[in-house]
Amino acid sequence: GSSSTINVQMEDDAQALEEVVVTGYTSQRRSDITGSVVKVDSEKLSEVITPSVDQALQGNVSGLTVSATSGTPGSTANIRIRGVSSVTAGNEPLYVIDGVPVNSGSVGTDGAYSSLSALAGIDQTNIESITVLKDASATAQYGARGSNGVILITTKSGRAGKTMFSINSSYGFQNDAITGPVPLTAAQRLELASEAYFNDGIFGSKQEARDALLAGPYAEWDANGRPEARWDQAVANRDAIIQQHSFSASGGGEGHTFFASLGYMQQEATVVGSEFERISGSINFSKDLTDNVTFTTNNQASHMYQDAYLETSAYFESPRTAKFFLSPLLTPFNPDGSPNQFSGSTPNPLYLVDNNVSDNRLTRIVTNNNVTWDFAKGFTFGSTFNVDLQLYNFRTYSNPEYGYGEPTSGDASQYDRTNVFYVFQNYLDYALELNDDHKFDFKVLQEYQANRRYFVGGAGQSFADGGLQNLDNLGTPTSISSSFNDWYVGAYLGMVKYSAFDSRYVLDLSYRREGNSRFGRKNRWGNFWSVGAAWNLNKENFLADAEWINSLKLRGSYGVTGNALIDINQFQPLIGYSNDYGGEGAGYLDTFGNDDLTWETSHTLDVGVDFGLFNNVVSGSFAYFNRDSKDLLLEVPLSRTTGFTSQIQNIGELNNKGFEVDVNFNIVNTEDLSFSLGGNISKVKNEITKLPTDPNGVESTITTVRTRIESGHPAYAWYMPTWAGVNPDTGDEEWYINGVDGETTNNFNEAEAVFQGGNAVPTTTAGLNLNFAFKGFFLNATGYYAGGHKVYEGWHLYLHQNNGYPLTVYNGYNTLLDRWQQPGDNVRYGAPTTGGEPWQRHSKFLYDADFIRLRSLTVGYDVPSRALESVGLTKLRFYVRGNNLLTWVKDDNLLYDPEVDVDSQNGTVDPGEIGLETPPARSISLGVNINF
Repeated sequence: GSSSTINVQMEDDAQALEEVVVTGYTSQRRSDITGSVVKVDSEKLSEVITPSVDQALQGNVSGLTVSATSGTPGSTANIRIRGVSSVTAGNEPLYVIDGVPVNSGSVGTDGAYSSLSALAGIDQTNIESITVLKDASATAQYGARGSNGVILITTKSGRAGKTMFSINSSYGFQNDAITGPVPLTAAQRLELASEAYFNDGIFGSKQEARDALLAGPYAEWDANGRPEARWDQAVANRDAIIQQHSFSASGGGEGHTFFASLGYMQQEATVVGSEFERISGSINFSKDLTDNVTFTTNNQASHMYQDAYLETSAYFESPRTAKFFLSPLLTPFNPDGSPNQFSGSTPNPLYLVDNNVSDNRLTRIVTNNNVTWDFAKGFTFGSTFNVDLQLYNFRTYSNPEYGYGEPTSGDASQYDRTNVFYVFQNYLDYALELNDDHKFDFKVLQEYQANRRYFVGGAGQSFADGGLQNLDNLGTPTSISSSFNDWYVGAYLGMVKYSAFDSRYVLDLSYRREGNSRFGRKNRWGNFWSVGAAWNLNKENFLADAEWINSLKLRGSYGVTGNALIDINQFQPLIGYSNDYGGEGAGYLDTFGNDDLTWETSHTLDVGVDFGLFNNVVSGSFAYFNRDSKDLLLEVPLSRTTGFTSQIQNIGELNNKGFEVDVNFNIVNTEDLSFSLGGNISKVKNEITKLPTDPNGVESTITTVRTRIESGHPAYAWYMPTWAGVNPDTGDEEWYINGVDGETTNNFNEAEAVFQGGNAVPTTTAGLNLNFAFKGFFLNATGYYAGGHKVYEGWHLYLHQNNGYPLTVYNGYNTLLDRWQQPGDNVRYGAPTTGGEPWQRHSKFLYDADFIRLRSLTVGYDVPSRALESVGLTKLRFYVRGNNLLTWVKDDNLLYDPEVDVDSQNGTVDPGEIGLETPPARSISLGVNINF
């Protein structure tokens, strides 16, 4: 009519609003993606409370396995995407924060102590999403570093409008996720030791042996009323605290946005003597300097403290291992409640945790600064400068009064490391739209990276008085060291995307030429590329009437990526000068060198289908992949007559192939009720396909006492004699002579080693997600399964065999009670003996590692928005969250947590070897989220 004002209420059109996903150097609509890309949003990441955000990916990404090196707060986790792409070179994915590659992994200096993850410096409440890139079309743009997959971390940014504030707080308690091996009591130990002395013929009967022990080492225990020390209980920190708090503000005005936050996290270990603490902050700011120039800066800083354990070697001072290495005859406390300072080779850790020091500290600052200039229609020039600064300090102190510091009048060490990682990027984007049916996006990019590491440290012993801990108070310096190393990467990248007929057809091309200082001049530069294509069938006319199909995309890609994750300077023959001769400086042959050393490459095929059906009630994807790793960077054994044990060479080939399925069902979605169920499953087969041969045509295999690298088998396949059980007539442990079946022997040296099937990397992984909400109340749950792999118990000689080590020196497990006592017994453990057996590694201690874990369970309530308006809040959520609440393990003989490190821990153990590290924690937390 005559009115000049028209009020229009707009409604969301879910069909028109399509999700944009960060896929590396670019962002794309989901329909335009040609590769295997999985995005995990902040809501899902927050369901697992952990210092290191990468551990929150477990169960949420198909084809991705997470194995924690330890449950100690702040420790690293090893991630494998679609299996193992390399044998000796690194298998860890590349981490990228806000578009720029950063350092990851452990920053720890001493491998005997707990690891400290560089990623633990990132407050996960500041993360908007994590995107995992798995195939070549997504990862080839990162060249050599993309062969193991790429994990993109996008931090939160502000939006123009009213400033919004957010408070996230949780407080809870945690204990070990599994009980683990239960140690023998003193009474049980006496029973087994008595049998052992009798079996060895030292006494004429078990009773005689028992009486002799009660008159000897067990006399004081017997006279005091036979108390049970229970070291597992004495060192336990029950209901260890875990708390996380953050406060953030975001907003913006005309031409600018900002996001700022402060965070605090504290986590105690489940035994005494360790904790993790982090203080973090961030500020992200974007400003339009002119109409066509924008400046963006994202900055994060954190300081971490970790009270570390001796976890990967030199266990004997650790409270975590006290229940294994301390006799139950030794009481933890004196009558007055003070720690018992008993003598012996293994001191009381309850005294040491209060009087010794082993501290990791890391200050990390990551700053990412970017300027973009839209200088012409369709053209954008950008320049990025990133710095990842890590200031690390590690300090130890052993007191002079008791323990291993007593003979030296105390000792101390301190090490400082400064690691600086620079990235410079310059790029040009051009968007060309010929018409509505033909669109091109071009990108050219130049990138330069530099990593510089400065290290200095010293150690010594002999303090003049108690309470002194600094190095300048030492009477006798014992070592001093300093070093500098650096490596550099230069790269040029070109990318082209072509989409036709409203993205009905999509084509991706990328080419990257990259140089790395780890290789000699003639092999320094490598070429990496990918081709990807997608066909959105739902946009074809022949499916126009199929209203039940919301999206249906066929995609495929093929490309070549590289791997250069080896130590620096391996291509050069080098002389070292870190030793002395008679107190004088001296040189020695340090590195054999290999001038032909070059890139390890991965050639990856990926094909898949993405779909959304019945108004997206059913959605998901299916993918098949095949990756051939060629010119493997292997440490090849050398004859010791060369003066070296090994040399890195480009030899051999490795294949990973498998499939992935992701499915989600939005079963109910109404205003008051919603229910969805989703999951993923992946299968991967890993196989060595080629190794070099000697002049006689015999394949050069690489064999350890537990594993073997040989074509036709997985990398680091388990290889050892096969245990045949306990002879019911004699009580002897026996093994198959041919390693498979048939004739047995009680002489371990007569048994042939054979492949036992599989390695430490799961062949099947799966995740299950359930989400339910009703009138503000909600329940979210995530489960995780891993299977098809095996793990090996590394300390069985000392703790899990009926010999003198666990029965008279250390303390074995109560499972040893299932032992042979008389003819006819069908048992797992042979007749006890007091002898000190040699190491005999065999299949008895190799376990199926299949497990299912309830990774997270959250129950909560969102207060209705209409009830919050009067108090000025926009969101108020209360919740109870549990992590690792339940764990099911397939193999009843596997006493440890089944989630075992798939890395070799710098070559000190075989991948999948169980140590005595801290298991994951089971936690229950109360939390609140407030927005206003």
